[in-house]
Amino acid sequence: MFSEFILLKLFSVILATLAMVIIFFKRRYSHWKDRGIDYIEPIIPYGNSKGSFFKKSLGEWMVEFYSAMKARNVKHAGCYFMISPIYVPIDLDLIKQILQTDFVHFTDHRSFYNDKTDPLSAHIFSLKGQRWRNLRVKLTPTFTSGKMKLMFPIMAKISQELIQTVSEECQNGPMDVKDVCGRFTTDVIGNCAFGIDCNSLKDPNTEFRIKGKRVVNMTYSEIFVALLSVAFPNVMRHLGGRVTPKESADFFWNVVKDTTEYRQKSGVRRNDALQLLIDMMHKDGEEETDNSISFSELAAQAFVFFVAGFETSSTLMSFALFELSLNEDVQNKARNEINDVLQRNNGEITYDNLFEMRYLDMVINETLRKYPPVPVLTRICTKDYKIPNTDINLKEGDEVFISAKGIHYDPEYYPDPDRFDPDRFSEENKSKRHHFAFLPFGEGPRICIGLRFGLMQAKVGLARLLTNFKFKLNPRTELPLKLDPKNFLTSILNGLWMDVEKI
Repeated sequence: MFSEFILLKLFSVILATLAMVIIFFKRRYSHWKDRGIDYIEPIIPYGNSKGSFFKKSLGEWMVEFYSAMKARNVKHAGCYFMISPIYVPIDLDLIKQILQTDFVHFTDHRSFYNDKTDPLSAHIFSLKGQRWRNLRVKLTPTFTSGKMKLMFPIMAKISQELIQTVSEECQNGPMDVKDVCGRFTTDVIGNCAFGIDCNSLKDPNTEFRIKGKRVVNMTYSEIFVALLSVAFPNVMRHLGGRVTPKESADFFWNVVKDTTEYRQKSGVRRNDALQLLIDMMHKDGEEETDNSISFSELAAQAFVFFVAGFETSSTLMSFALFELSLNEDVQNKARNEINDVLQRNNGEITYDNLFEMRYLDMVINETLRKYPPVPVLTRICTKDYKIPNTDINLKEGDEVFISAKGIHYDPEYYPDPDRFDPDRFSEENKSKRHHFAFLPFGEGPRICIGLRFGLMQAKVGLARLLTNFKFKLNPRTELPLKLDPKNFLTSILNGLWMDVEKI
């Protein structure tokens, strides 16, 4: 009798708990209905993301949602990422309002940082509010045209080493172009962000290459903690949450510390980004000024320059070579343009003649359209906002997802979007499109600060490769290409194998 009573009580508790959970989800999932915004009916507990976790990338999931809502001919919509309600603008004028015109209402990314347990996470991409504004002002001079020109010789030198490496390795059969591009950008950004010769082109197992790859190839448990950290930042800071793998963070922190101390003591100077950061760092005993940074800020920026610089540029190069291997006429046209420019300049690639390679620019832009490095742009509403021409208000703390890749594949802006066509980015065709129909690096005040650096290193690498080699896809490459569902950035899941022929 007593055991039956206990079982009945236990059953009642379970039912009550289940009912409370269902009520919680029902209330949570009524968010967009209550505000009068179109949405797709969510499924407990996934929201609209059922089937996407570790199977589809966030970018692919958002393309599907964007396309479904665009088919309804709505200007904006609401979705649910697990229990989080997300506002999704569809109309390009509305996206311009959020990213640029009314930026003061949407200053922050959906991101996490922890100064204490994960100091390298407190970089310019993740910082919020006034801390971000102050740092952005300090760092902007690092990426002026003049500073880029100073760093160009480093890229040019390493691009010669790239040719030597590919010349040797292509004789052994098919090459994993993704790996080679990653080693090239690791060496470039390692030199420019840390002032160190990484030599990963010569030795793919250097510590810089291994620790760099480790940052973007997180384990499932690390991804789970990172997701919790973004969803519940205050709680996870208290619990010591982190988004940077500890062994990689310790390695990069020590590299920056040792290099900075060496330069300060020896007086050695280099024309690289690290030197520009060191020059901004306030010395011990000195008061911090409006234009100075702390060592912790220096280390975090050097770290994010490295990770973002090698990963996004190497995938850009990889995807470009993939498309060129499938479109031989485009590959030949790009090669002929590069050779023409080089013939007028004694065979040398210079900072100035790089700008003469207009068709190569078009190839790169079309690659960025099909494979935007950051496929989803995130913003947090930081000040209550009335959506223009509606009675709908976003509240402080509301989240915004903008599907850059969804826009890039929208046939309204890019007819036959799966086709690779660099002519979409001729000056004439660009002038006919809405400016916000192309968002590979974001837009507005939070546009990627290092985009010119990233584009320059990718362009130098591609120009060198195309003038020295022909590329053809090898059957070992799996088609269609699979994207890494664990990576927030657009990244190829497996290798990209090609037959490479020396010209």
